[in-house]
Order: sequence, then C-alpha cells, then structure tokens
Amino acid sequence: MQTTRRTFLAMLAGGVAATRTVRARGPRYPIAFSTLGCPAWSWKTVLERADRLGYSAIELRGVAGELDLTKVPELTGSRLADAKKDLSALGLVVSDLGASAEMHRTGAARQEALDEGRRFIDLAHAMGVKYVRMFGDKIPPGEPRDAVFARVIEGFQQMASHAKPAGVTILIESHGDFTHSKDIAAVHAGVASDAFAVLWDAHHTFVAGNEQPADTYAALGQWIRHTHLKDSVPSGEDRRYVLTGAGQVPVKSQVAVLAAGGYKGYYCFEWEKKWHPEIEEPEIAFPQFAKTMTDYLRDAGVKPS
Repeated sequence: MQTTRRTFLAMLAGGVAATRTVRARGPRYPIAFSTLGCPAWSWKTVLERADRLGYSAIELRGVAGELDLTKVPELTGSRLADAKKDLSALGLVVSDLGASAEMHRTGAARQEALDEGRRFIDLAHAMGVKYVRMFGDKIPPGEPRDAVFARVIEGFQQMASHAKPAGVTILIESHGDFTHSKDIAAVHAGVASDAFAVLWDAHHTFVAGNEQPADTYAALGQWIRHTHLKDSVPSGEDRRYVLTGAGQVPVKSQVAVLAAGGYKGYYCFEWEKKWHPEIEEPEIAFPQFAKTMTDYLRDAGVKPS
C-alpha cells in the first residue's frame, strides 16, 4: 500500500500523541516519603518507586546507606545537574533535606552540628530545595532548662542566618525533648526569623506530647511547612510502628486537621526502617501508605494537582 506524505505525517503525529499519552502523568495527591524508610535503595530506585507509586515528593534522609547527603555521589559535583534532571523528568520534587544536626550540642559536637547544617543548606540551595530539617533534640539531665533553650535558639539563629540569603528555610521537627507545642513555639519566638519554621511530626506530638491533633495545629499551624506521619501501637514500655491505619495514632484526624487549616505542604510518610529494621519492608509499607493516604486526603477534600 502506497503511503502519501500527508498520510505519513498524520501517522507520525498520531504516534507522537500516543507516546505523550503513555508518558503523561495524571494529577497526584501531595504525598511524600522519607528515604529513611528505604535505606538500601539507590538514587534511581528511589525515584523510580516514587514515580510508580504516585508520590509527588521525596524527603531525602540518606541514599543507599549514606546519611550525609553532601557525600551522596549523585548529589555532588557535576552529577548534581543530572540528579535534578532525573527529578524533573519524572515530575518529582524534593520536599526537604533531612540533616542530623542537633542544636542542643556543646563543644566540638556543636561545631560539627553547625558545620553539617551549613553544608545541607548549601546543598538545598544548589538543588532548589526549600527546606532543611534539623533538631532541637535533647535537654541534657542536670542542665538548666533555660540554658539549653537559649543554646538551641542561638544555634537555630545561626542556621537561619545562613539559610535566608540562600532562599532556604530551616525546620525544627517536633522530636525528642522538643515535642510539646509550647516548647516549639518558644523556640520559634526566640529565633524570630522568617527563615525558620516547623516540621510537624504528628506521631510524636500525639504519642510523646499527649496532644490532640487539633490542639497542636492550633498552636503551631501557622508555622508548619512539612509533616511526618506514621502509625504505631504500644509494645512493652515503647512503641512499635505499624502500617498506616492499623495502629492507635489518629493519622486520619491529623490529615483532616491539616487540610481544614489550609496546609499546602506534603503529607510525608516517615517509615523508620533505618532505625527499626524489623518493621515491614518499603515494598509493602510505601504502597500501603500511598493508598491509605489517598483515601484520607480524598475524604478531607484535598484534590490532586
């Protein structure tokens, strides 16, 4: 059968359209996962799984066993440009970088924490990532509480000062001894910088802080830029993480509170596989979270985009 030029061009256009249809990715809900939940996955695996499971964003907390993101090969030197292209090609966003820097530290450990914080801020700037998470973390036994708070605030002031001209915001996570809303609000007031905000680990404020989701959001909601969501059940004197919706943490209510408050960030799954190797593999937990969170968000009136 003879093919005219017009027919050929029509066939070619149809083929291109078909290819675009296959490659097009529909709207996604604002869900993310932390790479703390997949400590063995390579950079390419992280991106491929996030894309395939319908996630919108990734929180980087280590890659392939390396927690210091400034040492991850794909995020250093000339390879960083390729990593950014990898993300863009899949329509994925890095929600934030998770540093280990703890502002309660003293002496040489404090300088190490501040140096790490600055390196992560510089990397976030190079990647175009908005947020870097750090910790207040501990109130050491025997130290006056006011002195520890002053040290934590001063550390975050240094970090925010470095972050602001880079277009990066530092997030304090509700974690460790800085879990109660009133304490986080006190640190926020002390830092007094628009380059400093809050990561709400909603598990910790409920389990360790004994706060109801609506109360935490009422106290901190105006500063919340990112979240950590997970479920658990009592296990002896501790807790055991379980799949979302299978435990005692009111994750669905936390989502509803965030949505009702106009929260515009990501609903991020922090599955602590790195610290708790006995919990389910990411191949099980990540798809389950994506499905469950999609249901929660739909019920809360959040639309995909």
